[in-house]
Amino acid sequence: MSVHVAVDLGASSGRVMLGSAAQAGSGSSSGRHLALEEVHRFGNGAVPVAGRLHTDAVGLWREVLTGLGAVARHPRGAAAVSVGVDTWAVDYGLLAADGSLLGTPRHYRDPRTDGVAETVFARMPAAELYRRNGLQHLPFTTVYQLIAEGRGPLLGVADRLLLIPDLLGFWLSGVLGAEATNASTTGLADVRTGRWADDLVALAGVPASLLPPVHDPGTVLGGLRPDVLAETGLPAGLQLVAVGSHDTASAVVAVPARDERFAYIACGTWGLVGVELADPVLTADSFTANFTNERGVDGRIRYLRNVMGLWVLQQCVAEWSGEQGPQDLAALLAAAAAVPPGGPVVDIDDPRFLPPGPMVARVRAAAAETGARPPQEPAEVVRCVLDSLAQAFARAVADAVRLSGHHVDVVHLVGGGARNELLCRLTADACGLPVVAGPVEATALGNVLVQARAHGDLTGSLEELRALVRDTTEPVRHLPGTVLAR
Repeated sequence: MSVHVAVDLGASSGRVMLGSAAQAGSGSSSGRHLALEEVHRFGNGAVPVAGRLHTDAVGLWREVLTGLGAVARHPRGAAAVSVGVDTWAVDYGLLAADGSLLGTPRHYRDPRTDGVAETVFARMPAAELYRRNGLQHLPFTTVYQLIAEGRGPLLGVADRLLLIPDLLGFWLSGVLGAEATNASTTGLADVRTGRWADDLVALAGVPASLLPPVHDPGTVLGGLRPDVLAETGLPAGLQLVAVGSHDTASAVVAVPARDERFAYIACGTWGLVGVELADPVLTADSFTANFTNERGVDGRIRYLRNVMGLWVLQQCVAEWSGEQGPQDLAALLAAAAAVPPGGPVVDIDDPRFLPPGPMVARVRAAAAETGARPPQEPAEVVRCVLDSLAQAFARAVADAVRLSGHHVDVVHLVGGGARNELLCRLTADACGLPVVAGPVEATALGNVLVQARAHGDLTGSLEELRALVRDTTEPVRHLPGTVLAR
């Protein structure tokens, strides 16, 4: 059976995985197969250097090569036929004319974009920008990063810009391109076509030649560079395949939904909450509600809102670990579950929670501003964060339904957050809908599914791919009412 390699880089960790997939005849589960095996995992995160935050692109590349070497040594490695790369969105690297990397890419949490959006809105009003690119306002979107970049020297000597998954793909294969799902997050693409828009590129102050051609998920981009094959020991016929290179686009592929009446929460460091549509929603109400229209696999629209996600909890745990030594997350969650309901709820999307830093103090301060008693013990802080996150998820689901007219019967929560039983139960209560948790590795599964379909191992629509996920995984169903509602 053919093997497909998923390189999956999230905001806080990365992994290289082996996957395989096969379909049976219609109406039968016999012979249906979908499997995933991790061969290498590593950390990821912003690297502070002299007051700036960077992405360690070269370090990530070294980890990718290490993972691909592990694939080559794996008993099934010889059967590998393709590799696909997905990462987080909006960040990029700049290349010189000879293909060399210029500088170290900046991280989206770097404060260089503070105040940039307001200068853009002076040239194109925010409502008009929304009609053109369809994106939720986030201060770190690529269009704003490029304007900040223009204050320095690199843009003046750059020949090409590659988003992070496309940069890794270029180092793997030598192919210059931009995959459509990630391109749609930059603010530089037309929301209706998914291709670069000249007026938006000009708004960023960069030449159109800086951006490579856009291609769709499922495109076979070509073989790997000889030096990559030599270093890793991978088979010579391995092909790079464009997947949904925005990790959420890949995750949504692997949502095990039975029909179209579902909402999804792709929950990791970020929580991306929304519904899948055929067409974008560009109404004034949608703009006011700060919903985004990003492209998915097969031209679907991921109509969603970015919610702060597990970042706040991750930062709190890291803070306690630095002060008290390693923390037992399972024990913290169990203690949080025992905290009586009715505690403080904060706006988890408050901009104060975006940068790294003293997160526990920020949570307590935000709680105090609501007039509630601030959480003191770690269990209380965790419960406050998870209650707040569940409420934010529920608001986003309700808004997505209201604004799109797309009704839902179930919420699928995929990604690392699916392991967090308390969060899933709180979310079910807050939404008043069943929450189906899993698969945890939805992003890597979606990556593999798109590769397998491009290779011919699978056929059919997204719905058929999701049926395969549903038949071969065991998500956990959480019903409303399992935690006392507020």
